[in-house]
Amino acid sequence: MTTSDAPKTDTPAAGRRRVWLLWLVAGIAYAIDLGSKLAVVAELEGRDPVPVIGTWLELRVQRNPGAAFGLGEATTIVFTLIAAAVAVAIVRVSRRLTSTPWALALGLLLGGALGNLTDRVFRSPGSMRGAVVDFIAVRDFSVMNLADWAITCGGALVVLLSFRGEELGPVDTPYDAGGDSGPARQGGAGAP
Repeated sequence: MTTSDAPKTDTPAAGRRRVWLLWLVAGIAYAIDLGSKLAVVAELEGRDPVPVIGTWLELRVQRNPGAAFGLGEATTIVFTLIAAAVAVAIVRVSRRLTSTPWALALGLLLGGALGNLTDRVFRSPGSMRGAVVDFIAVRDFSVMNLADWAITCGGALVVLLSFRGEELGPVDTPYDAGGDSGPARQGGAGAP
């Protein structure tokens, strides 16, 4: 099979489908996280923990102004800005997305980042300083939420895809990493 006979998977239409997949995954992750937080705050806040699997797994509402494991509680605004920057970076890079696995990974990261960002912007004690609602308590580990799970799974996928050498999509520059010049790659006159 020649290169002209090979099926094209990186067409503009294929890229648009991957971007839609990213937005679909992000939207689902965000909606599930937001809905779960609204439900647990309404039903469980101020109550005793609800055992799911004995004391190994409980539902317990906890407000977290810091990052994972309660780190950085005095720097909530920094985490807010980081989450916003991650969301913007994912939206920007999505323009060149042609890989389904990358669409899934970035969708999970975006949905999780937006879920926790929503808490930081709109929950007390105030805008850009809000505490994230955590409610899944794993014994001797941490209390987390579904946005944290989406971020963790998306991050693990990013690491796996990077190790496998899976490309996100075409590079936006006319030069490649091998040092070939633009005219040589483009077949310009006088190219070596």
